[in-house]
Amino acid sequence: MSVIVRSKIKEYAKDFNVSGDFADALNKKVEHLIKDACTRAEANARKTVMAKDL
Repeated sequence: MSVIVRSKIKEYAKDFNVSGDFADALNKKVEHLIKDACTRAEANARKTVMAKDL
């Protein structure tokens, strides 16, 4: 499952070309951030992931 929208990356990067593997690499980083945030929330006995979990 992808949490990244490729068209939004290109829109944000405006004047830059975006390689095909960039979105995949970014998606993996975001998935890792989310997983770590969920782990932290769980360690703090919460079911809600918050900005402070990042």
